[in-house]
Amino acid sequence: MSEQFGNFTLKHQLNKQPLLILCVSFILGIFLQDEYNLAEKTIYILLVFSFLTLFSFFIKNFYFHKFRYISLLLLFFSLGIFAHFLKMQKPKIPDLQGKEFIYFKITKKLNSNEKNKRYEVAAWSNKEFFQSVLSMPKEEKDLDFQHYYKGEAYINKIQKPYSDFQFDYGKYLARKDIYFQCYLPNSYQSAKRNDLSFAEKIRQKRLQTLKKIDQSALSKRTREFTKGIILADRTEMDKETVQDFQKSGLMHILAISGSHMAVIFWLILILLKPVFPVKLRNIKIVVALLLIWTFAIFIDYGSSVVRSCMMISCYYIYVLLQRRADLLHSMAVAAFAILIADTNQLFDVGFQLSFLAVLGIFWLNKPILKYLPKPKNKFQNTLINIISVSFAAQIATLPLVIYYFHQWSFISILANLVVIPFAEILIVFALLMTVLITFSLQFSWINVLYDFSVTWILKLIHFFADIDFAFHKMIPITLLEVLAAFIIIYYLRFAIQKFNINNVSKVAYYLAIFIALRFFLNFRANQINEVLVHQYFKELIISIKNKDKVQFLISEKSNLEKIKTYLIEPYLTSRRTNNFEIRVIPKETEKIRINGVEYRMN
Repeated sequence: MSEQFGNFTLKHQLNKQPLLILCVSFILGIFLQDEYNLAEKTIYILLVFSFLTLFSFFIKNFYFHKFRYISLLLLFFSLGIFAHFLKMQKPKIPDLQGKEFIYFKITKKLNSNEKNKRYEVAAWSNKEFFQSVLSMPKEEKDLDFQHYYKGEAYINKIQKPYSDFQFDYGKYLARKDIYFQCYLPNSYQSAKRNDLSFAEKIRQKRLQTLKKIDQSALSKRTREFTKGIILADRTEMDKETVQDFQKSGLMHILAISGSHMAVIFWLILILLKPVFPVKLRNIKIVVALLLIWTFAIFIDYGSSVVRSCMMISCYYIYVLLQRRADLLHSMAVAAFAILIADTNQLFDVGFQLSFLAVLGIFWLNKPILKYLPKPKNKFQNTLINIISVSFAAQIATLPLVIYYFHQWSFISILANLVVIPFAEILIVFALLMTVLITFSLQFSWINVLYDFSVTWILKLIHFFADIDFAFHKMIPITLLEVLAAFIIIYYLRFAIQKFNINNVSKVAYYLAIFIALRFFLNFRANQINEVLVHQYFKELIISIKNKDKVQFLISEKSNLEKIKTYLIEPYLTSRRTNNFEIRVIPKETEKIRINGVEYRMN
């Protein structure tokens, strides 16, 4: 009976949301292969077995026939394993180290750091091809897509992180087939390209637009805000502004996300309305879709932008085919398209958060709307929907946000509810200003109005960021705790829909499990005693952990602020403690003895 019920449920879900269920199976296969790296022979055996089980669809025997849906899930699970196996095959990595003469072209402009401009490049050295992150002094002239370049560069293979708790930058870049870092200290030569692709031509226009914004009459903060919110460039944004967005939980406003693309697509449809009459509605939609994809290329798209464009495209394809649009179907198609092209996109934080946000909106938006005031007009309806969608997306993504960034502001939900409606309007305004600047159309009164709007919104964000007691960082959380949090969110829907003792007790039960799990993990972490030697570039730092207290031994010549940010805080987070002290050791000290063991300080 239970088998029949289980099979009925699976059958029902596959009939209701087939693409979503199959997509989840595909994703689980990718995760398994990434974690365990199954052997080629094992993968092919699993793949053949999966295809053989499909015969259960044609076998009338009851015993085999009732497992036919499981066989379909197994097939997509195996295909996920196989697809990621193919993607994990490393290209030939040349043996490059030290000073080399290289030829290169840029493939992507990255945000700069304090000292250097940064790019992703396709490069050649002694006719050997490789991809690299290239850094060069800020005072050097900007690179562009219109030229090939050559010069002497210092080349290093990207190293593994010094410690287990640090971000694995090498692994992140390896998923993009990048295994080297280059530094170009001196002047370089360039030659005009005549082989620019369509995408590169559009990206070059983006660079030119960024330059025009820099040369505009807008204030510096407004220029940088505009480049960030429309063109995804935060190169010169001041540190204080970035911190305000981080502390208020509004960093996603500066990332080109689904909401940005939805607003821009809506604006394109409005602008095209006078051009295309009602009878040409389908042509208008097709033109709008082409324009939104062109814009995605223009801003040098990331996974969240592609996801948004794919979902918008899928939705309107349903409309064009005169079929009922389905949010989850659109999301599943978008995910399949992205992951088939590149399975490594699954491990991109933006990809995970954007799809999780959509699932959160699907799962929680309608229940939340029940508790909000009934709209009396279109404006109120739009405002209330923005609030409910934002709230649902935040709840759904919260566990993963804390897992990756280990920080959260308790005021962020309120900040989002207040700021997001204004931010949506400002996106439209910022896009208008970008278009005007691109075509060299400057109007002083519009500049003044736009400057005022940006200044006002930044002051509002600063107000929320300045509520220090609400902001918490170094929040430890494991994948097991994340899973427990998602179970709570799952049952939260039923408690919101129907507030009764049964539904509330389920949420309370899993919340109690989550709290007990945290207590256990904190207790276990606080029983660990260890002495570790950490390396921050050429500097050595010693940590002495005794129960929940940690002492750090640092040379007095060290850059304490950076070491605290990039080493001490990640270590404390991983060990689930805030109880620490820093002891500065005289720079001439070469060795130090701890518990009878000598450790080098230099």
